[in-house]
Amino acid sequence: MAPARKKRRTTDNIVKDENLDKVSKDCKKEPAAENNEQKFWLMKSEPETRIEKGVDVKFGIEDLKKEPKQTACWDGVRNYQARNFMRDQMKVGDKAFFYHSNCKVPGIAGIMTIVKESYPDHTQFNSKDVHFDPKSQKENPKWFMVDVKYERMMKRYIGLPELKKLHSEHKSSHGPLKSVALFTRARLSVQPSTKEEYDYILTLEEVEEP
Repeated sequence: MAPARKKRRTTDNIVKDENLDKVSKDCKKEPAAENNEQKFWLMKSEPETRIEKGVDVKFGIEDLKKEPKQTACWDGVRNYQARNFMRDQMKVGDKAFFYHSNCKVPGIAGIMTIVKESYPDHTQFNSKDVHFDPKSQKENPKWFMVDVKYERMMKRYIGLPELKKLHSEHKSSHGPLKSVALFTRARLSVQPSTKEEYDYILTLEEVEEP
């Protein structure tokens, strides 16, 4: 039996498609307001093996660390709002928490940096890929991705139960996590984070796990 294929790859490992390259440069994006301020995000991926249509969709932060140049394309996003965040708002230099999902204890495992802005997600055109979309055309792609680079592990794993407890407390005390998207937009695999939320979560590294 052939080994299951991994989901995410670096752009260096993607077979070049001249037509797709042209689309990547020419495709029209929705206009975004001019804002050069650094943005912050939380991006979810599964760190444990799960085979879907012969493909291992596992991709945790340790997998990102092992990629060439510790960089990978964030493919496979098939939610329109999450796509729009990547396509219209993510900029080179933005920071993102790498969030482990669909595992025993979901939570924030590390930090990565956006190193390439949105371009068409190649998996939508691959009929053998779990994220193939027969309705998407290279001339007018529906789905986009960005490239991310590993920055560092969290000093300690910030688990979902801890974040959920803090969110509940902060709703009453108007603390930094009162409106965090992890709970207000829980279904999204790509979520915006405010600087206040991002900075506060970083402070949790310095305190003992409850």
